Amino acid sequence: MSDEWTIGVPVLSRGRHRNARKGGCFMEFASYLAGQPWSDHPDCTDPLLALVAREVNDETSDRGRTELAPLIPSVIGVTTDDPRLPPALVARCVRLVLPVVSPQFQCVLAVALLSAEHVLAQLEHRPRGDIRAASVQALNEVPVARSWAEAFIADRTPSCYSRYASRYAPRALAGAVRAVTDFRTPNADQLLRQLLVESIDECHQWMPTAGPKLSGPAQSLQGGSASARSS
Repeated sequence: MSDEWTIGVPVLSRGRHRNARKGGCFMEFASYLAGQPWSDHPDCTDPLLALVAREVNDETSDRGRTELAPLIPSVIGVTTDDPRLPPALVARCVRLVLPVVSPQFQCVLAVALLSAEHVLAQLEHRPRGDIRAASVQALNEVPVARSWAEAFIADRTPSCYSRYASRYAPRALAGAVRAVTDFRTPNADQLLRQLLVESIDECHQWMPTAGPKLSGPAQSLQGGSASARSS
């Protein structure tokens, strides 16, 4: 493992790796720090947050990827069973990138944002059209995409929650990340890192107040890596 760390900081690389000798991605080093088997799908992190981390790791440039390493401890132990996390995380990620990505992606992402808001409203027993202010603001910045998305959703029956959480939410998150780099969005590395930072923050907000105990090298980092639950 020591060959892949420089002055205590892991050297991240793109893709999946059998072991640390061949390099490691963001989530593989998270599994190591958590004292779990080497994997890019460890149990120590919510699956959707881990997906965002893997996508950001792979889409970031080699130079920019070094800036991701300090974030690794902050995903360890971040898990929750709250059903509101999938739509809330999708909305948070899409809001961030929607106004700045290529128009080619804006219509699809606007659909993802509206769908997430509708699912979240249903889970919170609010009217389906009750969209939170931050999402309204993001949609208003892309009026053409918003109109197209509203018409698209109006003609379709909402999916069941299980299908949304297992299929549509992962696709929306991966799409939000890849839309940043497919057409060389300005300051892509900075935006990708911000996307991961905000994803971590969003997941912390839906965690129980008492997180799980950690093992392995990350045990000593437990107190400093998790932020307090915000309201």
